[in-house]
Amino acid sequence: MRPKSVLKSTLAATAAGAVGTLAATRALRRRAGHLEAPLAGQQEAYRWRGMEVAYAERGEENDETLVFLHGMNAAGSAGEWREVFTDLGEQYHVVAPDFPGFGRSDRPPLRYSAALYEDFVRDFVSEFDDAHVVASSLTAAYVAAVADDLALSGLTLVCPTGTAGPEPPKTWLRELLRAPVAGDAAFGLLTTRAGIRYFNADHGYWDPEKAGDDWSDYEWRTTHQRNAKFAPASFVSGHLNSDIDLGSALAALDAPVTVVWGREADLPPLSAGRDLAETADAELVVFDDAMLLPHVEFGPQFAALVRGDLPDGRSVTVEQESGSEP
Repeated sequence: MRPKSVLKSTLAATAAGAVGTLAATRALRRRAGHLEAPLAGQQEAYRWRGMEVAYAERGEENDETLVFLHGMNAAGSAGEWREVFTDLGEQYHVVAPDFPGFGRSDRPPLRYSAALYEDFVRDFVSEFDDAHVVASSLTAAYVAAVADDLALSGLTLVCPTGTAGPEPPKTWLRELLRAPVAGDAAFGLLTTRAGIRYFNADHGYWDPEKAGDDWSDYEWRTTHQRNAKFAPASFVSGHLNSDIDLGSALAALDAPVTVVWGREADLPPLSAGRDLAETADAELVVFDDAMLLPHVEFGPQFAALVRGDLPDGRSVTVEQESGSEP
């Protein structure tokens, strides 16, 4: 075959592949449909830097405010707090946003960063006086980074970490996932139903059945909304990692800090939680038979912990009290 014919064939095959990928992406997006609110309550919008940030709200505004901040992952959303939000809304004023780029919030094609999310946390939480922040994983670092600018009554942090992606960040990976055709295909492979179930079973839940089929379906649907890939592209590539010293930042706070960990967690493991709690002089509470999401696997016990009542039973252990000797 002549070189010109080879070139034409290659270009034709590439074009056909691009068209096929585009068609598949659009078909999956149609199948995902409109994303409903995952939490019961008033559905509100916070206008921030030209974006509509969706958040759920429940309870009386005069009650103490709990701000729930979901963790960062490809399928992140405020629905992470589904097992405790309604319960705690009976006693507290509770609010839970979808971070920009996730869930029902606007998802512009930005190059999302830890600095952007730190600014968002500062601005959103400052809307509420003396809030108690409950944050998961990487978002705990964003709270710690801006806590000096906030009036907080306390922090409850679930498996907090400052690093959840490659270090140093891999810019080439972020740009690959952002690309129009190759990025759609790559992100689609990361967010198949099987891939989501694998992550839940391998890292998220000690008992994957506690996630529920409906929730796995919601996670798949949120990853197939328009512009769903852009914030996760920054997460997967390490560009959402925080550069703060998390333990030192927490130790410097006046507000009390409780660190919560699943005994079976591996990203990061409990040993990291023990080191962090010791450095931060924070209370460490460990849930047995749980991984990264003890607030889902043990919703009533976690809600009791937030209320300040250590729940009875074998599943929860206080390994270190605030102010205790190492």
